[in-house]
Order: sequence, then structure tokens, then C-alpha cells
Amino acid sequence: MTQSTELAPEDRKIITLARSARARNGVPEGAAVRDETGRTYVAGTVALESLRLSALQTAVAMAVASGAKSLEAAAVVSEAEAVADADRAAVRDLGGPGTPVLLAGPDAEVRARVTAG
Repeated sequence: MTQSTELAPEDRKIITLARSARARNGVPEGAAVRDETGRTYVAGTVALESLRLSALQTAVAMAVASGAKSLEAAAVVSEAEAVADADRAAVRDLGGPGTPVLLAGPDAEVRARVTAG
């Protein structure tokens, strides 16, 4: 899968939100997750002296802090070639091992679709 047009509209939406967060905040990664009710949580990389979180870890934390019980899907927009194990673990903790995680480049082209597994 390489074209974002092959995705369901809900998945295109979280990629668009993640891409916007990355661009708006000038951070290396943007991410978005969709919870069991369809609500979305969007975040960028957190790089403070005392706290470092990837964009996807931050989006999952925001979902948990807002009361989400599960995740339907996650997306990260990055220059990376693969979804980091720590990111997949964060998604798995809330959404379970079968939760899809989409990795897209800054151009919104999907590079990979994996599970949190």
C-alpha cells in the first residue's frame, strides 16, 4: 500500500491530522490516534530536557488522559522507515495487539501498515 487514497476516509483523516501537527509545530514527527468512540487525539514530538516522548506516545497519552478505553487505529508521519517498537508498544497497551498503525512520510504517502502486535 503506497497511496493514501487507498485508505478508508477515517484513516486518511488521522494521517492528515498527524501531518498537520508535524508541520504546524515544526517537530520531527506528528501522530494521531482514534479511540473506540471515534474521537481523535493529535500530537507532535515532545523534546524537553526532562521529558522525551515520540509523537505517537504523546497521542496515546493524550487519549488515556481523556478517558479513552481502547484505540481503533493510529498514524504517525515521519521521515523514519519503520514504526519504532516503543511506539507500537504504547498503541498495544491501549488498543491491543491487532490495532493498525500507519506510517506515512511527510508527503502523506503510506510507507507501512503494521499492527501494534
